[in-house]
Amino acid sequence: TSDASAVWARRGDVLAVHASGNAPGVHGLWPQSLLLGYRVAVRPSRREPFTAHRLILALRSAGLPAADAVYLPTDHAGADELVRCSDLALVYGGQDVADRYRGDDTVKVNGPGRSKIVVGADWEPWLDVIADSVAHLGGTACVNATAVLVDGDPVLLARALAERLAALPALPPGDEHAVLPVRPVAEARRLAEHLAARAGDAVAVAGADRLVAELGGGLAALRPAVHALPVADDRVDAELPFPCVWVAALPDAPALEAVAPLRGSLVVSVLGRADLVPALLDDPTIGCVYVGRPTHFAAPEVPHDGFLADFLMRTKGFAAG
Repeated sequence: TSDASAVWARRGDVLAVHASGNAPGVHGLWPQSLLLGYRVAVRPSRREPFTAHRLILALRSAGLPAADAVYLPTDHAGADELVRCSDLALVYGGQDVADRYRGDDTVKVNGPGRSKIVVGADWEPWLDVIADSVAHLGGTACVNATAVLVDGDPVLLARALAERLAALPALPPGDEHAVLPVRPVAEARRLAEHLAARAGDAVAVAGADRLVAELGGGLAALRPAVHALPVADDRVDAELPFPCVWVAALPDAPALEAVAPLRGSLVVSVLGRADLVPALLDDPTIGCVYVGRPTHFAAPEVPHDGFLADFLMRTKGFAAG
């Protein structure tokens, strides 16, 4: 420019990525930083190291210089050192990770999603969308619905939802039709014990006693869990590594009060209660609001949790005399 304007500039040169292993989609985000001039160091998840490796090899075969994207498998201590040595970092993890980096503006944390659905009294036409939101990607992603707030009896919806989810097959991970997460039997049983303790007095429509489906060979698939609650409490924010959903009654209150249990959600899908959309859009703790779509909806023009470029770049004033 020969006049005065704003210039978009990088906040650094090296981005560290501490990736998760719950879904391969996490590796669809950081390549954007390469187009903005960053060099990237990726620490893959020990549970799923393959996607990052394949992607970096593909980038190199397409002509990307080897030093621009490096693959650095390491333990947690090494991952922390990688974050400290980089200009900026993109980190995935649970609440403990979010708490560790809270207040550090050089680290963007993709933590628990606690995504939710709000649905009107006429929920039957939306049952497929609700079930898909709960179980897509094995129920392990931050965009999976952990709770449904319904304008009506939560037990009725929970029963219909549990029946729909019960049709998902329990299969070994190598089967092309497998859709449920698989864990060692001992770990699966520990998860069942944790679920039972967390459920407490909730109505267990599909509870911990149905969770573990042994497959042989020391492995077990994790079946979907569905519980009903009379009112939403902290259980609606419980994220577990399998399809697990809590159905509660939507508060019969003005919009600002009705959306209170939905705060802190990465995604809220609105199915038939369009009157709540303005309050949801105004709430600063809610990341995305989708109307008539599943919680895992994605499109290039729609930010996941803000655009990555919002974190990587800054605007500088520039004027030429």
